[in-house]
Amino acid sequence: MGVEVTFMPEGKKVTVQPGVSVLEAARRAGISIRTRCGGKAGCLMCKVTHCSVGGLSAPRENERRKLAGLESSGLRLACQAKVTGNAAIEVPEDPLRSAVRKQLARQKEQEDELW
Repeated sequence: MGVEVTFMPEGKKVTVQPGVSVLEAARRAGISIRTRCGGKAGCLMCKVTHCSVGGLSAPRENERRKLAGLESSGLRLACQAKVTGNAAIEVPEDPLRSAVRKQLARQKEQEDELW
């Protein structure tokens, strides 16, 4: 029986089997989560926030060491967290996309000031 994972802020949902990593669930949903290490908890680029109660496996020792206590605030490594039930995951905006969005907003503000 599948479980549903919702990725925010897009609101995209995907049904997966329990035991699938959040990273794999995101890929199946068409959500891009950056990673360089291929899912081995080496690069720490795949940090996401677990927004729901339950639904993910408890952090294992390797993930806890990497997050250095941040897991208590809901932060998880998408490559290490396994889906165990319905869950909501907040995916941070890609840094490049964020920079472009901010630059476009500044340009629009400047154009508005001219008019």
